[in-house]
Amino acid sequence: MRNSLTLSRNPPEEGEWLSVSDLMAGLMMVFLCISIVMMRSMIEEREKIRAMAQSFRDNQLAIYQSLVEEFEDDLPRWGATIDRDQLTIAFNDSDAMFQTGDAELDPEAQRVMRNFFPRYIAALQPYLGSIRAIHIEGHTSSEWGAGGSEKENYFNNLRLSQNRSREVLRFVHGLVPAQEVPGMLQLVAAVGYSSARPVLRADGREDPEKSKRVAFRVITNAEAQIHRILEEAL
Repeated sequence: MRNSLTLSRNPPEEGEWLSVSDLMAGLMMVFLCISIVMMRSMIEEREKIRAMAQSFRDNQLAIYQSLVEEFEDDLPRWGATIDRDQLTIAFNDSDAMFQTGDAELDPEAQRVMRNFFPRYIAALQPYLGSIRAIHIEGHTSSEWGAGGSEKENYFNNLRLSQNRSREVLRFVHGLVPAQEVPGMLQLVAAVGYSSARPVLRADGREDPEKSKRVAFRVITNAEAQIHRILEEAL
């Protein structure tokens, strides 16, 4: 009985210890390989997003340069400005395009739109594949006559900005035959923002005249493409 007890207390043979060590080493190698694969996948996805962001910047710059080349000589006499980051051409002081409080384009504004819009669409046509929408935006100042509350002024201006943007859309839509720019005109929509996006002076106060504007804004599909890449990575 003493012999059997002694035998049961004997340490494992050397070969048994080696087997356990080999098993642990093998598991560590498996975990290491999994970690490397996951890290590589994360790096590849991050590189895709980085490349997409660079492509977005390059495409944004190309659209901006195309618009500048087309209109830089015209913008000053139209009282218009172009914003590179927002891809927006804004016709400032929209009261010069409409009668105060009215939404009907005056004859001079119609003449400008006849000159501007066909050239605008032609300049954007090469980038159709990367454009999600073209918005004609109506903006107003926060002013509205006298005596109204801030809420009443806002909604009066909202109605006016919507009516003005729709009127501009209605007018320009027939200036370019759809067959000449297939797929482009369907992207154009009218939006009214009231006084929600004022133009501010250097001191932070609203500039009422510049806040009253009609803007043409290009919206690219870069965000949708980045979302697609993120979904594929999940």
